[in-house]
Amino acid sequence: MKLAQRVEQLPPYLFARISQLIAEKRAAGVDVISLGIGDPDVPTPAYLIDVLKQAADKPANHRYPESDGLPEFREAIARWYAKRHGVSLDANKEIVPLIGSKEGIGHLPLCLIDPGDVALMTDPGYPVYEIGTMFAGGESVKLPLREEDGWLPRLDEIDPAVAARAKVLWLNYPNNPTGAVADLAFFEHAVAWAREHDVVIAHDLAYADVVYDGYEPHSILEVEGAKDVAIEFNSLSKAFNMTGWRVGMAVGNATVINALTRVKTNLDSGIPQAIQEMAIAALDDPRDTMEVHNAIYGRRRDRVVEVLRELGLRLDPPKASLYVWARLPQGERSSAEFAARLIDATGVVVTPGMSYGPSGEGYIRISLTVPDDRLEEALRRLSAFARGEAVL
Repeated sequence: MKLAQRVEQLPPYLFARISQLIAEKRAAGVDVISLGIGDPDVPTPAYLIDVLKQAADKPANHRYPESDGLPEFREAIARWYAKRHGVSLDANKEIVPLIGSKEGIGHLPLCLIDPGDVALMTDPGYPVYEIGTMFAGGESVKLPLREEDGWLPRLDEIDPAVAARAKVLWLNYPNNPTGAVADLAFFEHAVAWAREHDVVIAHDLAYADVVYDGYEPHSILEVEGAKDVAIEFNSLSKAFNMTGWRVGMAVGNATVINALTRVKTNLDSGIPQAIQEMAIAALDDPRDTMEVHNAIYGRRRDRVVEVLRELGLRLDPPKASLYVWARLPQGERSSAEFAARLIDATGVVVTPGMSYGPSGEGYIRISLTVPDDRLEEALRRLSAFARGEAVL
């Protein structure tokens, strides 16, 4: 049996050795604690689950949904963007609901990329941008991010020959994995650059509502004229702890939104309508959901920062996102080796930065989505390791 070349081209699992160590530790009876996955541990708010239960009883919600979503959901998204970001959206032309933002991110290259076209993406960055481009037959060109630049790409340094072949520029702020944020001046510059080079900006805003210390995130669509060249992906996963329900949206440029809707119509049947009703309730009546969740994540962030500094890692506390991104201690070079050593000595799993691209080497990422008792146990072990004490 011969598989398709696109599947054969999928990159190998980067953490084979780490996975082996995890399996070995668990087989030996070690209580392994993973700080590697950004999946909120706090349940979906109870009032939203009540809406879902009531919606599940409606026979109309037992049938196929539509790929372009309930009109009422698109209208709720428009109201949310107007209230949250001061952005006006046409619910019929500039919004398409998604089965989680990841689905739309994976499908977007099918709308924009022909074989041989270039997609620009930041490095380190979310791997799905590159995988979706590969599935569409395109070439990924990575823009290195640097700590000294605040993890923002240097758009003016992109090779003109590469820019001439580029069809899409992926951006993601607040950023995964670095937690970096971007101001409106950066987005204004990005929009101007995209207009000059006839490139579509795809901005991933999945972490807009996980913020700390009074930080207010920006939508790229706040920039005047941004809808001429940009679309934005957003999600209820992190804002409302709804990762398991798979509901998000793409908004912005009407031509691109139409193309994405056409792709989805041919490949999926949309979000179950009962889940859409729950999402409408979340957007129209968020209550204090985000403030409560962010207080939990903020407290965890502060504890993680404290212990990582004990370990000799260098970092700035993030203003947003579910992650702490930290530079390895002086003298350490390999993020995979450092992560493997932590697993071996403490049973604690962190994510090596190199998994997000070559520019992530020298860093690790820690997720804040671990129950408080498990996080405290992990931090106790790491703190003991920092003092040179035996842990396991």
